[in-house]
Amino acid sequence: MLTQTIVEELVRTYLSAYPDYELITCHVTPSLEILVEVDSYNGVDLLFCEELNRYLQQELDKTGDNYQLEVGSVSITDPFKTLMQYNKHLGQAVELLTKDGKKLHGQLVNVEADFFEVDVETMVQVEGKKKKQKEMVTHRFGYDDVKYCRYDLKV
Repeated sequence: MLTQTIVEELVRTYLSAYPDYELITCHVTPSLEILVEVDSYNGVDLLFCEELNRYLQQELDKTGDNYQLEVGSVSITDPFKTLMQYNKHLGQAVELLTKDGKKLHGQLVNVEADFFEVDVETMVQVEGKKKKQKEMVTHRFGYDDVKYCRYDLKV
């Protein structure tokens, strides 16, 4: 019987020849509906997805199971799931939602293994001034501190 582990191994074996690509999502339902999403620093083209799909079909057909396979790239509106995706969008506009429900829009300025930083334009009261002024404030987040972080299409 096909399992998620088997499919992940097959995808990783194929991707080992393509170091720019990374497996982002692999999901196998009990009814054997298989979803595989990949990403790359340079984007993912349709031909690559077709080749990966053909490879997986050849390997999965050997099991004799009846399955449904979908191979594609991640959507630009999907939240980041891996460190590679954060690094890919370094310097770009992002939208994030914190665990406490605060939505922020800013620029992804730093990505580390344990945290990432976003510059957010904020109105700040400056000493000696009557009006608040816009100022860039850097916010640091652990990956578990946010519900999602994704590319900001509104900018």
